[in-house]
Amino acid sequence: MTAAKTPPLLAALLSLAACAQPAPPVTAPVTDPYASTGGGAVFQGDLAGGVLGAQATVPYFQTAIGDTVRFPADQTTLTPEAREILARQAGWLTQHAGFTAVVQGHAEETGTREYNLALGARRASAVQEYLVAQGVAPDRIRTLSFGKERPAATCSDEGCYAQNRRVVTVVTEAAPPAAMVMATSPAVSAPVATAPGVLPGGATGIGM
Repeated sequence: MTAAKTPPLLAALLSLAACAQPAPPVTAPVTDPYASTGGGAVFQGDLAGGVLGAQATVPYFQTAIGDTVRFPADQTTLTPEAREILARQAGWLTQHAGFTAVVQGHAEETGTREYNLALGARRASAVQEYLVAQGVAPDRIRTLSFGKERPAATCSDEGCYAQNRRVVTVVTEAAPPAAMVMATSPAVSAPVATAPGVLPGGATGIGM
């Protein structure tokens, strides 16, 4: 009878012993900090040559900064929205000193040509003054008025008029200084001076 009960008892003891064994440690996976981190990662080299480099472009200024501000009818006063855009323009121009700007004033089609040229000039001057007040050097900005000659939209209703009452800031990368161009130009050999009647290389000219 005792022998018949031994196997179950032994099995229970073995089961308890197995439960008492400590579980094997779990090793955390090692992450390589230089491995690919997906589409959202930006490294220092990318900042210098890619992300930051893309900001120093005309398309970035036009789309991300905003190159156009608009005005109420027959007005030259900057709206709060215009001031917000111009503040971004001033910050961009301050950060990218290699660019200059032409501030182009426009007007709607109503009124005479002369009146709208003058109105466009006053609007351009208002934008220039604001950019200078924000820290942009005056010699980096010039103004130009097209009046009603270059409409952004061509129709005869208020929707088009509102689009045409505007100032557009056109940025251009400045040309390098003349001294820098001369320093980087390929060397040009000076002509060899020769005596009259003697060609370079020692040959004698005939019929001199």
